[in-house]
Amino acid sequence: MRFNDDNHLFFKVMFLLFSVGLLACDHQDESTEKKVFYINLDQGLTSLDPAFSRNQNVLWMTNQVFNGLVQIDDSLNIKPCVAKSWEISTDGKTYTFHLRKDVFFQDDDLFENGKGRRAVASDFNYSFSRIIDPKIASSGAWIFNDKLSGKEAFIAPNDSTFIIQLNKAFPPFLSMLSAQYCSVVPFEVADHYGKEFRTHPVGTGPFKFKYWKEGEVLVLLKNENYFEKDSAGNSLPYLDAVKATFIPDKQTAFMEFLRKKLDYFNGIDGSYRDDILTKSGKMVAKYKGKFHLRKAPYLDTEYLGMLVDSNLAIVKKSPLKYRKVRQAINYAINRERLVKYLRNSVGIPGTSGFVPDGMPGFSKEAVKGYHYDLEKARQLLREAGFPNGKGMAEITLSTTTSYKDLIEFIQGELSNVGIKAKIEVNQSASLREVIAKRQVNFFRGSWIADYADAEIYLSMFYSKNYVPIGPNYTSFNNREFDRLYEQMSLYRNEKERFKLYQKMDQIVMNEAPVVVLFYDESVNLYQNNISGLSANAQNLLVLKRVKKD
Repeated sequence: MRFNDDNHLFFKVMFLLFSVGLLACDHQDESTEKKVFYINLDQGLTSLDPAFSRNQNVLWMTNQVFNGLVQIDDSLNIKPCVAKSWEISTDGKTYTFHLRKDVFFQDDDLFENGKGRRAVASDFNYSFSRIIDPKIASSGAWIFNDKLSGKEAFIAPNDSTFIIQLNKAFPPFLSMLSAQYCSVVPFEVADHYGKEFRTHPVGTGPFKFKYWKEGEVLVLLKNENYFEKDSAGNSLPYLDAVKATFIPDKQTAFMEFLRKKLDYFNGIDGSYRDDILTKSGKMVAKYKGKFHLRKAPYLDTEYLGMLVDSNLAIVKKSPLKYRKVRQAINYAINRERLVKYLRNSVGIPGTSGFVPDGMPGFSKEAVKGYHYDLEKARQLLREAGFPNGKGMAEITLSTTTSYKDLIEFIQGELSNVGIKAKIEVNQSASLREVIAKRQVNFFRGSWIADYADAEIYLSMFYSKNYVPIGPNYTSFNNREFDRLYEQMSLYRNEKERFKLYQKMDQIVMNEAPVVVLFYDESVNLYQNNISGLSANAQNLLVLKRVKKD
C-alpha cells in the first residue's frame, strides 16, 4: 500500500494518541508495573524552554527536563548538580566550576546516531550567552544584568571546566545560578529549532520530553540515562512517566483529585477552601485519611505598597507621604484575623520584616515589624495632625478582583481608626503597569523569590533599583539603607551577611513604605500512595525522588 503525506500524518498522530492512551490505561489498571505521576496545570503552560521559566508551571516542567550547575535541597542549601565542585576567588568575582563527566543530553535525532552526547563546559557557555542575547529576549536576562561585561565573561577552557567572571563581587550569585533559567541546553538542538525549542526541549534532566498537545496534555518519560542516584546507589528517577493535564477550573481539577485521577494538587482556591480546611487551617473531618495535606512556608511576601517619594506629584498631596500615617496603617490591621478568617490560616501573619518566613536568615527576633494596636495607630494619627482621621484626605487602594475580599477587610480595619479608603479594582496587567509608572499611591502586591537569598527582597528598596530599571515600586530612598546594601559584596560569611540583611530590613520596617500582610504558605495535596515529594520554600516541584506505590 502506498501512503501519501496525509496518510503518514494521520498514522503519526494516531501513534501519539495511542501512546498517551496507554498512560491513561496505566492509571486505571492497578496491576500495571508502570508508575505514572498525574498532575494538573490549571494555569496552562507557555513554554518548555528554560530561558522563559518565569511562571510556576514552566518552572515545574523545565525542572523535570533540565539541570543546571547547582541545585537547592529542601532546606534551600546550594548543592552540586552538573558541577561536582567549584571555587570562588578571594575577591569574590571569579567562579570556577568543575563539571561531572557522566552527564548526557537526552537522545535526539539531531545528535550523531540520535544518541545524546555528553554535556560539556561549552554548552554552559552557549546556554548562558543565550540568556543574555537580546535576540532571544529571555525573561531571565536580569540574572546577569550589571554583573558581567557580556558573553566574554563565560569561559570554557576545557570540557570539564567552566568559569564565570563577574564585574564585582555579588555573594547571592551562586543562589541565582540555581534558577531554571540557568539550565544547560544543547546548541545544535536549540539553534535548529529556534523559537520552537519551547515545544522540542532537550536537556539532561530526570525526565525527557515525549508529547505536548497545548492546552490538553503533556507527557514526559523517564530518562534511562540520568546521572543522579539515591543514597543506596539506585538510579533516579523512580517514576516511569509524568502526565500533565490542563483543566483550567481548580474546583473541577480538585474533583478529579478526589476521584484519584490526579496524584497531586497544588494550592487551594477561595471558592472551595472552606470545604477542605477549617478556619484553623486543619483538614476537615470528612477528608481525613483520604489523602495527605501539607502546608509549608513559601517564599512569597504579600504586602501593601505606598509611594513615598515626595518629589512625585502624585505623592505631594497624599497623606501617605507622612511616615506616622504609614505606621498608623500598619498598626491598624489585624493580620492574625485576616489570615484566619479570609485564608483559613494559610499564611503566617507578617509581623516581622519584609523578608519572609522560610528564607535563610529570617529572624522574627532580630527584625521587629508591626502588631495589631488600635491605640498606637490612633496616637500616631494624632501626632501626624489627623486626630481620628479628621482632615485626612481619602486614600485609594488599588487591587485586582481575586484580592478584593482581602482589600475590603483592610478597608474596614482602616475605618476603625478614621482613615477613609476607597477600593479601585484593576486587571492584573493594568495594575502592574500603573504601579511601574508611579500612577497609584497605595496598592496590593506580592513578591515571590526567584532564588533563595534575602537580597532579592531587599533589592526592592535600593534607591538605584528605581523602576523600570529595578523593582523599587515604592520609590523608597534611604541613605543608610543604600550604604548597607552597597556593603553587601564585602560579606562573604553567610551569618554576617544575614545580620546585614536584618539591619536593612529593620530600616524598611521603621520607615514603613510597605504593610507586610502575611508570608504565604504552599498547600499541597497528594494521594496516600505517593512518597518522596520535595518540601522546599520555593514550592519547586521535584519529581526525581517520588515513588508511587
